[in-house]
Order: sequence, then structure tokens, then C-alpha cells
Amino acid sequence: MSFELFISRRYLKTKPNQAIIALITLLSVVGVTIGVTALIVVIAVMAGFESDLKTRIMGIEPHLIIENRNGPLTRYTELTQLVMGRQSVQAAWPVIDLQVILKSETGVAGAVIKGVEPSAAGRGLGITGLSSLSVQAAGKMHLPPIVIGRDLARTLGLLKGDTLFIVSPRGTLAPVGYVPSMKRFVVADFFQTGMYEFDGSMAFINLADAQALAHLKSSVNAIEIRVADIFNANAIGRDLLTLLGPDYTFRDWMQVNRNLFSALKLEKSAMFITLSLIILIAAFSIASSLVMMVMEKTKDIAILRTLGATRRSIRKMFVFQGMAIGVIGTSAGVLFGTVLCILQREYHLVGLPGDVYYITALPVDLKTMDVAMVALAALSICFLATLYPAFQAARLKPIEAIRYG
Repeated sequence: MSFELFISRRYLKTKPNQAIIALITLLSVVGVTIGVTALIVVIAVMAGFESDLKTRIMGIEPHLIIENRNGPLTRYTELTQLVMGRQSVQAAWPVIDLQVILKSETGVAGAVIKGVEPSAAGRGLGITGLSSLSVQAAGKMHLPPIVIGRDLARTLGLLKGDTLFIVSPRGTLAPVGYVPSMKRFVVADFFQTGMYEFDGSMAFINLADAQALAHLKSSVNAIEIRVADIFNANAIGRDLLTLLGPDYTFRDWMQVNRNLFSALKLEKSAMFITLSLIILIAAFSIASSLVMMVMEKTKDIAILRTLGATRRSIRKMFVFQGMAIGVIGTSAGVLFGTVLCILQREYHLVGLPGDVYYITALPVDLKTMDVAMVALAALSICFLATLYPAFQAARLKPIEAIRYG
């Protein structure tokens, strides 16, 4: 053990007449512990929300969307089979997106209608009830079926088997002017993703019915794709464009949800900075205790300098002492934060009201990288807090310290 580390350990064991220094040191350790614990728990909870949100979004939205630069896709069956031939592609299906007005007997609401084939559910589209889009499932007055989000159905006052009208702005030109397309459907089933953005504004109909509403005949708007590696979706999209040709373009799930994930990332960074202030306050306590320690140990420092200790050694002594406080507080914070996250993940200690949130308990996603980043940030702040007292101690002149100490 170096003598600097030995002296630092001796200084940490305060004497009875140094109760104030001991109290400030203890408060510094507690402050760092609380700050690190809070940071780990909050970052883990926000990562859990982000992970859960991605899972839910990926259950209903595709990983890639292939579109034609010049309008609707006409050879969509051939293109779908071509895309499915790639090893990186898990599933693909043609789709038509329409912004429409839904009208029931009790209400009117705007919605996004997706026209898909019933087999799309088996290909990877995570929506329950799509099998009800088969013609046989309609049952009532031989009307075409529609699968609608539960929140949207609640807004329109719909039950299974009720009928509604879909009014599409893509109408026809008649002698009396422009006439919107309107068609009657029967509610075959409901779906629920847990996200109001989808459940309150989306419905699914058969691809052929959507083509009739959009007057596209044998065309679609796009081909939706699910891939094996969602984080490699952009590279897979570029690879598919080399296969399909220059007339096509693509969007991946990160581009489609860019605003949402950017907001989540910004919020996570803001919370990290805000909660780091707790550690910063604790760091000021570390600096205060070390300054008081320097004032208390002025004669000791002078004697050590007289015996041959260099300024660098003096600096190292007080840096070691401050870092010892930081390491103890950080280690305790990492331990408490990790234990709290594990308990929340396993036993759901903190619940959420199901009528307000789409989940019933705080989600937790504890990542090793996040814990390491928090610990590194805490230790860095504690290290910076030791520099001023350490340099002040090293600047003391032995003769003056002995004379006036």
C-alpha cells in the first residue's frame, strides 16, 4: 500500500473532535447513494417504457414499407413474392391505407382504414381478429366485414354484428358534382393493442374492399414487410431497392416513428441530467468536507512536506480520500438501484391504474450499459469535486503552515 493511500485511510477515520467533518462525509455518501439509486431506477423505468412501446408498435406496424415513387403498386403480387425470396425477410403483404370517415347510428369519427388480406395475420401482422375478414365471417346481410379498434368502436357505440358506413374522399365525378365513395360494412371483430393511437383511430378491411373504396382496381399503396433483424431494417431496405429497381423507395420503422423515439430519447437525456444534480449536490458536500479536512490537517501537511512528500503526493492523498467517499456512495447506489429494479420487475411493487395507462405496472428494463454509464458519471463528478481541495492542500507552504497553523 502506498503511503498516500495509507494516510487517506487514516484521515477517513475521524476523531471525536471532528464530528462536523464526519457528519458532512456521511451526508456526502448518502447523497451520492440516493442520486445513483434514483438515476438507475428512473433510467431503467424509462428504458422499460421505450422497450414496451417498441414491442407494441412492432406488433401492428411493419418494419419496412416499400412504395412506388410514381404512384400505386400494380404488380404487387409479383413484387411480394420477389421480396419474400430474401432470406432476411420474414413476411410481406400488400396493403392499402385510406383516411376515411366512419358513420354509425350513434356517432361519426375519422379513422385510418387498412386494406389487407386475411392471411396477413399469419404472415406476421400482430392484429387479432383479422381472420374475421373472410367473406364467410360477415354473416349479416352479406355485408363485407370490418375489424375495428376497441376504443374507436366505443366512440362510435358499436358492438359485434353492428353495421356502419365507410365514407372515402376518393369518390367519383357525377353530374351533380364530386360524390364521395360510401359503403356499408358489418363489425366482424375488435382488436386491442393497448395504444390509443391505434385502438382509437384504426380499422382493417379486406384488401379487395379497400381497392373498391380507393378506386385502385388491381393496385395497392404499398407492401409492408417484417424482417428478422429490426435494427438492420434500413440496410435490408437498401438491399431490396437494388432488387426492385430505381422506381421504388422505402421507409423503415425508425423513420416512421422518428418523432416518437426522438422525444423518448430527449426525455431520457433530460431526466439523466436533472437527476445528476443530486449527485452534483453531494459532490459539493465532498468538496466541503475535504476543504475542512485541509484546514484541520494543515500542520500534518506541513510535516509531510518537510519529511519529503511532494505536492503530487499531497494531491493524491486528498483525491484518494474524496474518491473513497464517491466509490462507497456509488457502489451502494448501484446495489440499491439494481435491487429495486429487480424487485419491481419480478413483483410489480409499483402498479399503474389500468383505466389510465396501457400497462398495469411500471416496466423495468435494466441494462448493464445504463448502470455503467450512471456509475461512471457519478465517479467522474466525485473526482472533479476533489480537485480543488487537493490542489489547495498541495499549495500549502510548509514553513508558513507550521508558523501560522
